[in-house]
Amino acid sequence: MSRTLILIISLFIATSIFAQHKGFSPVANMTAFKSSFTQAAQKTQSIKSDFVQEKNLAMLSDKIVSKGKFWFKKNNMVRMEYTNPFQHLMILNGDKVYIKDGQKENKMSTRSNKLFQQINQIMIDCMQGTTLANKDFKTRVFESKSAYLVEMVPVVKGLKDLFKHINVTIDKSDYSVNIIEMKTGK
Repeated sequence: MSRTLILIISLFIATSIFAQHKGFSPVANMTAFKSSFTQAAQKTQSIKSDFVQEKNLAMLSDKIVSKGKFWFKKNNMVRMEYTNPFQHLMILNGDKVYIKDGQKENKMSTRSNKLFQQINQIMIDCMQGTTLANKDFKTRVFESKSAYLVEMVPVVKGLKDLFKHINVTIDKSDYSVNIIEMKTGK
């Protein structure tokens, strides 16, 4: 795996997780959830948000906190701009990727690496409401009073080696994705 790919993957990974999905129970009406989530996502043309990324690494006692800005525009355009504690820019435009880390710039295609394609697809699925249709994952959906929790467990080798599971928290009021949590390791 290339150094750039490892860097990109590490930028997406936040290792905190709802271990027992406390406060959540299995979704009562899966058909209604799928329909409403997909409809809300299809209406979304763009998203702009601040983000906080937390990484918990076993070898460090303190978590690593990064902050930045996130943009999504319909038809597979994502921009993540890290502003603190370091400057880093990543732009996904369809199958093209641009990364700027300090003075170093890198351009590549997601077509050149299957794992990179899969990670790109996870991001797009979360924004477009197609998460439940991704055959690379076994999914379960839970709900609380104010949110849905989509638990995604990888079923393909490349992703299984990278992620234990991914949880996507969705606000019940507008079906917006509030949190994407990724647990690494086997």
